[in-house]
Amino acid sequence: MRATQLLHNLGQSLWLDNITRDLLNSGTLDRYIADWSVTGLTSNPTIFQQAITKSASYDEAIQEKVLAGKSGEELFFELAIEDLVKASDLFRSIYDRTNTVDGWTSLEVSPLLAYDAKSTLAAAKDLYARAGRPNLFIKIPGTQEGLPAIEEAIFAGIPINVTLLFNREQYLAAAEAFLRGIERRIEAGLNPNVGSVASVFISRWDGAVAGKVPAELKNKLGIAIAERTYKAAQELMSSPRWQRICNAGARSQRLLWASTGTKDPQASDVLYIKALAAPFTVNTMPEGTLKAIAGHTEIDAMMASDGGDCEKVLAQYAKVGIDIDALAVQLQDDGAKSFVKSWNELMAVITQKSETVQAAK
Repeated sequence: MRATQLLHNLGQSLWLDNITRDLLNSGTLDRYIADWSVTGLTSNPTIFQQAITKSASYDEAIQEKVLAGKSGEELFFELAIEDLVKASDLFRSIYDRTNTVDGWTSLEVSPLLAYDAKSTLAAAKDLYARAGRPNLFIKIPGTQEGLPAIEEAIFAGIPINVTLLFNREQYLAAAEAFLRGIERRIEAGLNPNVGSVASVFISRWDGAVAGKVPAELKNKLGIAIAERTYKAAQELMSSPRWQRICNAGARSQRLLWASTGTKDPQASDVLYIKALAAPFTVNTMPEGTLKAIAGHTEIDAMMASDGGDCEKVLAQYAKVGIDIDALAVQLQDDGAKSFVKSWNELMAVITQKSETVQAAK
């Protein structure tokens, strides 16, 4: 049996961290769903920047939209929504069969809004309404400025993928925003079943300390951070407060492992897939990593719900001078800046292709 099916049987959802028009139109995503147990999909500005830059499959649509007077951000979101609507429809039967637990896709608000709560909320409402699909998450960064927008979006009934989380503390802050939004819905007599995942980025931790720690600590930091966060999530979901909202009809916010492609060419290409096997979680992985794990026929033991030896491992990093808390803040800030860079590059590509169309008129 494929490792992808084993993970699915364990209770972990496997999502693809990629979307392109070629992937949708060629039937490849359909095959991943049917053969490799893929039950969802995520996207971000970097993914769309690469998809539109490296493929001509968007050119005709860009031409049509330019001729209709569209440009820049407006044009991009029309392209993105078209892709996400098609992907959402492919996963809709899974969404229905699992009673809204699985079968989700994700679309991110403009990364330029990462530190602007009011504009983030407005953008989230607009994108969700325009897509018109119940199984579409709107991605909002879990920055301090993003947290109020997450709470308000949940209260408004908009499913949210909280992105750019890097440690336990950032996860707990995002979970608190989710909880407040749900509790407010219950108080207002509204349906509390609003979907959400909290996306914790893993591999960037090991990339950040590469060459700065002893060999025995190589590629262990991201997994230890994940274990610590998983323990916190397990404790939170068993708390009276969480159980009260579930008793009122809410669905628990699931933990999602993001950035799970191995960056170190000397490490296993499925390092973070096998190490992060845990029920009631999501692992969203790059296409290359999905192909790699699909070639395996076994998985490692499940993650320990008590965090295993994560505190011992993290203490070893502290001893060699790694400030985990400070690094988490830096990684979140760097992640936000990276998405802005990709966004600006994406807008430049769209502008260039738009100008080519205009010149040919």
